[in-house]
Amino acid sequence: MSDPMSFESDLLGRITALVTEEHDLRQQPEHRLTPEERQRMRELESDLDQCWDMLRRRRAHAEVGQDPWVS
Repeated sequence: MSDPMSFESDLLGRITALVTEEHDLRQQPEHRLTPEERQRMRELESDLDQCWDMLRRRRAHAEVGQDPWVS
């Protein structure tokens, strides 16, 4: 099993990359987004929600002394 700190660092890196991509898409006026870009925006929002949820759950487990690898 991976090191929890390394996992968290990797997850935070993933969040940063997703936020950057989302920000780049949001810089365009909404009416200029292609259907593919709108779909990608929905995917990014979903992926970010999942990543933040995973990070919160792992931190909460660790905070109360539970195994952070158990979801």
